[in-house]
Amino acid sequence: MLSMLFMAAFCAGQSSPQTPDAGQSAQPPASQTAQTDPAQKPSQNKKDDQGKDKSGQEAVTSGTSKDRLFFALPNFLTVDANGKIIPLTAGQKFKVVARGTFDPVQIVWYAALSGISQADDSEPGFKQGWAAYGKRYGAYAADGTIENFFVGAILPSALHQDPRFFPKADGGFAKRAEYAVSRIVVTRGDSGHREFNFSEIFGAGLASAISTYSYHPRRTLISETTNQTTGVVTLNYAPSDRTLKNTASVWGSQVGYDTITYVVKEFWPDIRRKIKKQPH
Repeated sequence: MLSMLFMAAFCAGQSSPQTPDAGQSAQPPASQTAQTDPAQKPSQNKKDDQGKDKSGQEAVTSGTSKDRLFFALPNFLTVDANGKIIPLTAGQKFKVVARGTFDPVQIVWYAALSGISQADDSEPGFKQGWAAYGKRYGAYAADGTIENFFVGAILPSALHQDPRFFPKADGGFAKRAEYAVSRIVVTRGDSGHREFNFSEIFGAGLASAISTYSYHPRRTLISETTNQTTGVVTLNYAPSDRTLKNTASVWGSQVGYDTITYVVKEFWPDIRRKIKKQPH
């Protein structure tokens, strides 16, 4: 599925419009869902008293978007970099992360992940049954919430880094994919300078450690077997998930997932145009 997604993005990316790099600035930022025709006059996009235009989109000065990947998953921290980039305040960072984290669609997303985990019997310490499914659901929801806030709000606020993703949107598929992948280790500071992405790397690590050692299963008794000849009872335990090895594995998985997400975010505007058959 991912390969098909990238092929569609490649076809769309060959004729992508030219836009400035994320590190440049000239005009006020525009959210992905509030783009206007370059030839349109400012008066044609009037805003009401709540800072919204007539179509209900957020004002371009909000610094966030109402976009959704595949028209479902929250993509509120992806904005165009075709103008002056206004830093988000700490309050805005927490607000937009909370808006995406507690979006109703996440209920369905975590339910699906929990079902897959239950079917695979991953983390056998949770066992099976509806009670076990509930534990898995709670673990996935907590994992996502903790990671989202550390990567998108807590560390970006403390370190003055920008949690938003600014698509490159120009160049070929390989160039744009390379740019998207590099955002895992390179980010933009609130000052406008490029910085090492401490928020992503260390935020994901802290979130992994907190979740793994807080509520994931300890060494758990899962069954008992009795030798019918000798009468000896054998206790079977599921190993503990609260290990350094498992923490490192979760950390790597979260960073890998975020890397793939950045690539999808980079090409999503092109895919959306193809789906809706819209001109560039």
